[in-house]
This record gives sequence, C-alpha cells and structure tokens, in this order.
Amino acid sequence: MTAGIAATAAPAASAAEMPCKPRVYYEINTHAVDFRTGPSMSYASKDRLYKGDWGKKVATKGSWIKPQLGQKSKSGLAKSSTGWVAKKYAYDCVPMQVD
Repeated sequence: MTAGIAATAAPAASAAEMPCKPRVYYEINTHAVDFRTGPSMSYASKDRLYKGDWGKKVATKGSWIKPQLGQKSKSGLAKSSTGWVAKKYAYDCVPMQVD
C-alpha cells in the first residue's frame, strides 16, 4: 500500500525578520521619520522610514544613529542603504528573558 504525500509550500516571508542584538539593531518606533544624509535636522532627507523599518547601527553621533537598512524600506529605499535617524524614533532591540 502506498501513501500519497501532498507537498505544500510554506508561505513566503514578506519581510526579513530583525535580528536581536542590544545596541546593535534598531527598529523605527514612530509612524514616519526622515532618513537624513547627516546627524541633524539641518541635513537633507533621503526619504522617510516607517514603523517597522529596521537596520543595524553602523555609527552614532550625539542623539543620532546611522543604521544600515536590513531590508528594503517601506518607502522603497534599498536594503543596505545608510542614513541618520534621531535615536528617540528608534527602539533598541531588547531580547526576551525566559525564566
């Protein structure tokens, strides 16, 4: 007797999942924020980042971080793009503690 096996494909992930390393990965925590060419509001905006966009911190200056995007942003910026965001608009990754 032969059993038939139905193969089903797993649904494709719509976005890369953010890795969690404290003070390394940041996720935007506000509806929209400018992704700037430098670390102050006097620099031009490249585009906007939206809640859920994330990246790996590659630099800091004062109250600003420079993330490298971990996926294509919701506004269409390419994965690996870099720019500056005020830290107050980004969550630092916090690992879950299991007791």
